[in-house]
Amino acid sequence: MRGLALNEISIAPPLRARRPATPSAQEPMIEIERLCLFYGVKPALKDISMSIPKNRVTAFIGPSGCGKSSLLRCLNRMNDLIDGVKITGAIRIAGADIQGPAVDVTHLRKRVGMVFQKSNPFPKSIYDNVAYGPRILGARSRSEIEGMVETSLRSAALWDEVGDRLHESALRLSGGQQQRLCIARALAVEPEVLLMDEPCSALDPIATAKIEELMDELKVRYTIVVVTHNMQQAARASDYTGFLLLGELIEFGSTPDLFTTPGDRRTEDYITGRFG
Repeated sequence: MRGLALNEISIAPPLRARRPATPSAQEPMIEIERLCLFYGVKPALKDISMSIPKNRVTAFIGPSGCGKSSLLRCLNRMNDLIDGVKITGAIRIAGADIQGPAVDVTHLRKRVGMVFQKSNPFPKSIYDNVAYGPRILGARSRSEIEGMVETSLRSAALWDEVGDRLHESALRLSGGQQQRLCIARALAVEPEVLLMDEPCSALDPIATAKIEELMDELKVRYTIVVVTHNMQQAARASDYTGFLLLGELIEFGSTPDLFTTPGDRRTEDYITGRFG
């Protein structure tokens, strides 16, 4: 998809009614129904319903504090780690409810990998960073682990840069390489969904472009959900975009439609820079 610079965006009045939060003719990977999240008594997400398509890149945009990252963390139950959190509603991944008390959260996080805003390689070798997940999950054969490491580094477009120095410290890599290493580490456990929480916010434009190209390549095999504060990145790199404001999902639809003919005045105001 050609990137959409903000100065190319034209809004065609009159605005349409809000788009449904279920893209038509797309197989859903993640289905969210009436999701609410509270930090103590404070509501952070309010009645979110949406269907995220399989093998596509979906971006969440919105001003700071709007609930983007809180929503992302619901998808692999990272919010369970925060005291005082209460969640209601339903989340299904590949048709299976992930909210129930009987759900194995470790297995869920294998299915739903996550890459964070700040690259966080372990203070270990490049090889041991990628091998960590498979070893935890029971891989013991050296040849099996070596195959997983190479496959994951190739998938993260990093093998050609580090394949001859796998036993060097991961902390010696550049910031962009460290972030791609974290992606390789997430891919090594063969997830179905990859969550990315502002993965490029600390990277320079060249490293950012590599991550965006990588997302486009990876969506053939994975469903990718990314939080970004950079609207131009959402326009360039995503197939679908959801705009959140004050914990509400204001609009969700195909990225070209949302950026050129938004269906809600608040979406228009945000993407044209009137607030945020």
